Amino acid sequence: MVKLVEGLRVVDADSHMTERHDLFTERAPKGYEDKVPHVQRINGLDMWVVAGKSFGRAGSGGTIDHDGKKHPWKDSQGGDWGIESVHPAAWDAGRRITLMDELGIDTQVVYPNAIGIGGQNLFNAVADPTIVRLCVELYNDAMAQVQAESGDRLLPMPIMPAWDIAACVREAQRCAEMGYRGVNMTADPQDSGSPDLGDPAWDPFWEVCAGLNLPVHFHIGASQTSLSYFGTTYWPSQDDYVKPAIGGASLFQNNSRVLLNSAYSGMFDRHPDLKMVSVESGIGWVPFMLEAMDYELEENAPEYFHKLQKRPSEYFASNWYATFWFEKGRGDLQHLVDTVGEDNIMFETDFPHPTSLHPNPLEMVAEQVGSLRPETQRKVMGENATKLYRV
Repeated sequence: MVKLVEGLRVVDADSHMTERHDLFTERAPKGYEDKVPHVQRINGLDMWVVAGKSFGRAGSGGTIDHDGKKHPWKDSQGGDWGIESVHPAAWDAGRRITLMDELGIDTQVVYPNAIGIGGQNLFNAVADPTIVRLCVELYNDAMAQVQAESGDRLLPMPIMPAWDIAACVREAQRCAEMGYRGVNMTADPQDSGSPDLGDPAWDPFWEVCAGLNLPVHFHIGASQTSLSYFGTTYWPSQDDYVKPAIGGASLFQNNSRVLLNSAYSGMFDRHPDLKMVSVESGIGWVPFMLEAMDYELEENAPEYFHKLQKRPSEYFASNWYATFWFEKGRGDLQHLVDTVGEDNIMFETDFPHPTSLHPNPLEMVAEQVGSLRPETQRKVMGENATKLYRV
């Protein structure tokens, strides 16, 4: 069996943490306990409620049970799958660290579940701007504590108040002061009434993120617009267990929109130190898209093409990272990595989601990752992430 190089410091660049039922209420100001997200039993199900409105199941946020068995996504959506059903490492930071030690993972980057992977569910559920801003701050305060108590082995990405650019600037500054190593952004703030990310109105936010070494993360499915891929791409005649497979695979496509738009927008000419991360998108699509983005812009907008300081594809190497986990590169992963760029790729497990590497992530990728050059292994399995996240 092919083995990984000795002494790897493995960084998992994408995992998720199910929100504890008391995450918001234990920090809420007196009198706000019923206004911030909390769990109520409604029609026999635990539901998240904020400001009197439900915004979804208070479910497991994962498909791995207490015994470590992984279940199909469809089964994990049943009424009997609550937070008590999922592996405790899905929601308990201490148990997560223990599991990481067992699996040989040094550090994990962490994203939300119920509040929306980009935090979008909070804004959609709350009309009062004071309440929704409080919700964002309470979540970010709670996860900052998780990071601190883990000794920076868990690196949650704080959500941003995407409906308000000035508020994003302030929250990014506040999060940097709390020790965060990046920010988690929705791909489509226009869903919340803000300008789209290509609008120069966002320049103050990009300036802060670049200046404070806060890479901006775009996780697949981190907006209502991008989630439409999950719910509409399958044919209705498909089996109910097949539908999430089609939806999940379709989600990989939506971060190509962000890459294209960011490169074409000129934002990296104005903010050359700005870094962005395409999370849980895989890497196999990147080489084709890099070719396509050059060809399409030069064919359709040649004058604009020549106004950019670089070819559109070159902004990936200077400003973007992407994560991978199950890909084998059709038997030649080294060629794929070389084409994408070994300095721009990070490893992930996606714990505890349906497509996560489980139960033994390093054993599961040993053959394909072991085929990489030793220096490439070190970069993609940890060194790129330790440099980006300053750990």
